[in-house]
Amino acid sequence: MADPPLAEPVFAEPWEAQAFALVVALHDRGLFGWSEWARALGAETRRSGRPADYAAWLATIEGLLSARGIASPEALAGRRAAFARAAAATPHGQPIVLENDPEARG
Repeated sequence: MADPPLAEPVFAEPWEAQAFALVVALHDRGLFGWSEWARALGAETRRSGRPADYAAWLATIEGLLSARGIASPEALAGRRAAFARAAAATPHGQPIVLENDPEARG
């Protein structure tokens, strides 16, 4: 008996799976319902004129966090800046972690 064929990957890129997992986790914690998520993501893509890519997913998550008072726009901007610094300080091919942010080292 032959092995069944392997299924095609559900996600084309690792970021897609990570972003999806983050959205599912936030939904499971009651941050938003699925119809609200779809409306918010649609509004973001119309606003930006881009497809529902990684940046749109993150902007949608950040918008929902901010609208709920969970994270201020300033805190989110600070986290984006920390990630950018960490990315710049991370050797090519290595995972980006916030601990690589030079300003986080004490």
